[in-house]
Amino acid sequence: MAATNAQVEIAMKERQKGRTQQRAAAKANLRSRKTVAKYERLGRQPSELKRPRTYRTRPSPFEADWAAVEAKLVTAPQLEARALFEWLRREHPGRYRDGQLRSFQRHVKRWRARHVERVVSLPQVHRPGELMQTDGTWMNALGIAITGVPLVHLLIHSVLAYSNWEWVHVARSESTAALVEGIRRALRELGHVPKVHQTDPSSAAAHLLYSGSSAEPQWRADYAALLAELRMEPRLTHVASPDENGDVEAANGAFKRAVEQELLLRGSRDFASLESYEHFLHGLLKRRNAGRSERVAEELAVMRLVTQLPAPVVRQARPRVSEAGTISLANNTYSVPSRLVGERVQVVAGEWTLEVWFAGELVERLPRLVGRNRSHIQYRHVIDSLLRKPGGFRDYRYREDLFPRRVFREAWEDLCRRLPPRQADLAYLRILKLAAMTMETDVANALTALLAAGGSWADETVAACLQADSPVAPDVVLPAVDLAAYDQLLSGEADDVAA
Repeated sequence: MAATNAQVEIAMKERQKGRTQQRAAAKANLRSRKTVAKYERLGRQPSELKRPRTYRTRPSPFEADWAAVEAKLVTAPQLEARALFEWLRREHPGRYRDGQLRSFQRHVKRWRARHVERVVSLPQVHRPGELMQTDGTWMNALGIAITGVPLVHLLIHSVLAYSNWEWVHVARSESTAALVEGIRRALRELGHVPKVHQTDPSSAAAHLLYSGSSAEPQWRADYAALLAELRMEPRLTHVASPDENGDVEAANGAFKRAVEQELLLRGSRDFASLESYEHFLHGLLKRRNAGRSERVAEELAVMRLVTQLPAPVVRQARPRVSEAGTISLANNTYSVPSRLVGERVQVVAGEWTLEVWFAGELVERLPRLVGRNRSHIQYRHVIDSLLRKPGGFRDYRYREDLFPRRVFREAWEDLCRRLPPRQADLAYLRILKLAAMTMETDVANALTALLAAGGSWADETVAACLQADSPVAPDVVLPAVDLAAYDQLLSGEADDVAA
């Protein structure tokens, strides 16, 4: 066995004490005095004599085809080793085994290390009170739910680059309104304003106007107005350069892991309301920020104090209700009560909901749709029209919105299998009317039971199930009232007055 550095050091110390080479070798547990003599003569440690191996101990199993693999890598360096290995096996059936994948991956990794140049990360120096970074990060993978309904959402995450103080705002999409509200809430919690706000070149903050090889940002009006009022300088990172926003990018992953751990400790991912979920997140953030208090104090000392934040941006519109009983907002369609057809309504758009007002009265609160060319048609708004014109149901443009739950669609499909099309549509529309007049949950439970039982049924069967399940009010017998006692009381009061 080769001598180690520790053994040679022991032997040399023994020699300095005047011990013989034989005794020094025995003390250091070396085989022979010749080993001691060797390292005395060289004056160096074993690790200093070791040279890296420049030869292979066995031939490469990919030698015959490596030239073809290298040609592929030169043409497309981003090719993954697994895909290349599968291509190699298709080209040469039977020559390579599954167990050789790991060895092939090491070959590709070494080739890239020798031939592919990489863009290195450039660590930045951050100064107190100078920079806040904001980014949106999706949270859907954590399985958060509100009263059992999965919550599709992201966090608008703001981080101070120097101290890593952070705050979040729950949003439906990475829109300009969400970005502005996220920054506003972070600054309200912080109570101070940094000099610069930086975000990635998403459409929420700006459009990039290209002129030759350079790009000039055209800031979104609401975002620019907020930063101008707070006297913050807006700044964008370069395209495809997430490392320039490295503090908030790293904080995204760290905060998600912290939320995951807190959810495991909590024992549930379901929350009673959106407000309770936000309270849970903010409690976690305050605990995390408490450990950064010293550097946060350095930042606050050089920041401007916020005396008054701009009011939240309220988006309003005045669409006219179409003949179809719908309004169009941001290329999405919503239904409203049919009595408003032809009228102009006022719509106040929030992050999660739309409020529809008419003549100073709130008439409807709708979920705000994210994306384009989507629809939200409430069956209660159109069911009476559909019952008057049932022939319009089957080809109704928004028919899919008239299945409020999966069991309703299954019920209609079952009716279509057993009845002629018009009768099936009429029966289903009467079921929807029942749901609108009673409780949708009760109708859904009745449909589930009928479909599970099989056999023939119709809308009358569903109505009968609801009547059977409805509680019976007990008969109340009112006792006769004897007013003689009251007459005696009144006559006694009269005698007292006369006396």
